Amino acid sequence: MLQDKRVLLIIGGGIAAYKALDVIRRLRERGADVRCVLTSGGAEFITPLSVAALSENQVFSSLFDLKDESEMGHIRLSREADVVLVAPATADLMAKAANGLAGDLASTVLLATDKPVLMAPSMNTRMWEHAATQRNMAQLKADGIGFIAPSAGELACGEVGTGRLAEVTDIVDAVAAFLSPAAKPLAGRRALVTAGPTHEPIDPVRYIANRSSGRQGYAIASALSNLGAHTVLVSGPTQLEPPRGVETVQVETALEMQAACEKALPADVAVCVAAVADWRSNQQQDEKMKKSDGPMSALSLVENPDILAGLSKPSNRRPKLVVGFAAETCNVIEYATQKRARKGCDWIVANDVSPKSGVVGGVMGGKRNQVHVITGAGSETWPDMPKQAVAMRLADKIAAALTA
Repeated sequence: MLQDKRVLLIIGGGIAAYKALDVIRRLRERGADVRCVLTSGGAEFITPLSVAALSENQVFSSLFDLKDESEMGHIRLSREADVVLVAPATADLMAKAANGLAGDLASTVLLATDKPVLMAPSMNTRMWEHAATQRNMAQLKADGIGFIAPSAGELACGEVGTGRLAEVTDIVDAVAAFLSPAAKPLAGRRALVTAGPTHEPIDPVRYIANRSSGRQGYAIASALSNLGAHTVLVSGPTQLEPPRGVETVQVETALEMQAACEKALPADVAVCVAAVADWRSNQQQDEKMKKSDGPMSALSLVENPDILAGLSKPSNRRPKLVVGFAAETCNVIEYATQKRARKGCDWIVANDVSPKSGVVGGVMGGKRNQVHVITGAGSETWPDMPKQAVAMRLADKIAAALTA
């Protein structure tokens, strides 16, 4: 039941917009209060009057309507709902949302809302299968947006394929399930994720580091949070914005990362993605080292703590599931399998970070990844995909393991 739940329905421009009228009726039958944003494209297929009559609420359509903005501003409109439903979600609306555009009321509401968003796509099958649409969907999922998959069949344009708006009853059921705590398989769980490089100071201007961007770890933290886990992200220095809904702890050195991880325990799962520097300078200089002072002697290094091995050590504070990452340049599966046994963790996610990996843009610092997941049962090889997609697939695998 949706009694007293508030649904903001954004109606995109497509022939399936007529089904939005039935969506409104079915939502209200279950007790929901429905407010609607009708896009200019949507208004080409159904009228504001029919939407208003079925919802028994004012229909909003213009970002620059002075009366609407004074009575119900777009920020308030985006925040007062329990869920934002986009049906039909056109390729254009998905692209705008994925890229943070805000040129009309619908896209502005999607950018301004702090509430969960569900999209029900509907479009021509070629548009649905296009790499740009699939890329946008992967980004939206990584941002926490839920999807009600389109169905296959004969389309309005006469072609046959995937792209039809999901059945109205399926959409309404998905809204009800999305608002239920049971829809979050990791609700009540705690997750710890490390990400990014560490910077080990040599003097006030120099440090030891690596090329890690932190993207994969940030995506995993976001994906676990989206599945309901209270997620703590311990991050080394990166250029990334902290994921929404994730408790982010910024650190610089390996010692600081180790302390932050220990403080974040207990946790149900720990995912160690950070590329922690293996060594640090034995004695950090207080002043910048000068070439004019004479030939520089070799740096004296000391080994950093092994955070993954420490979290994997048997104790009453050990997470139920400990996942490590292994960046290799050759013999990837072999070395990762050895690392799993050596560290004592449950899984290792291994990737080839060499120039010959074949991943477009490279793995270290890039936006894509191609991984092998090594567990006690063997190894799985996943295809080259965006790091957000890797994160979602890994989060689903973690949720399945913790709830088994």
